[in-house]
Amino acid sequence: TAVPNFIEIERFPYRERRELQPIFFSNRNFQEHYNVSGILRVFSRIQAHLSHARLVIAGDGPLRERLHNEASNLELRNVQFIGAVPPERMPLVYDQADVYLNASDIDNMPISILEAAACGLPIVSTDAGGIPYILQHGNTGLMVPCNDDEALAREALSLFSEPGLALRLASAARSEVLARYTWDSVESGWLAIYRQAV
Repeated sequence: TAVPNFIEIERFPYRERRELQPIFFSNRNFQEHYNVSGILRVFSRIQAHLSHARLVIAGDGPLRERLHNEASNLELRNVQFIGAVPPERMPLVYDQADVYLNASDIDNMPISILEAAACGLPIVSTDAGGIPYILQHGNTGLMVPCNDDEALAREALSLFSEPGLALRLASAARSEVLARYTWDSVESGWLAIYRQAV
């Protein structure tokens, strides 16, 4: 049985997004399996419908130059690469966004999704790896199969066309994170595992 991650919820300010703004955020390292290229393609589809949409991308890695070139080739507007962000600054960066996008092809149980949920961002993600153990489609987030740019963009756009959807998803995700991924909620389970190991 996998031991769940936990995060310091108090570091991440919760903001209720009653009037959702098209400010999208991605926070993954620039490695092939995290498919940040997919985020750019998805955003191109989103921007065709929401011309004033913005995308902020945090992260760095060996694909940096390629991703910058891809953004240029797609003729994307309002895309900001902000590089690797120190942990102490992450709460502020999440707080400035309104939707979290993740297009991973391979993943475990990404802390970035837990952080986004803690901050009140509605989450739109692929179903890679352990992500379905964190999110429930239509309840705590929106999930699509890996490598389906069209579906990811469609689900992201639904947040702006279905009244109340974003707020409902974000509220449920926040409650789930508080219930399952804070230190208070995992402490007893970890201690039991350590005792068994000893």
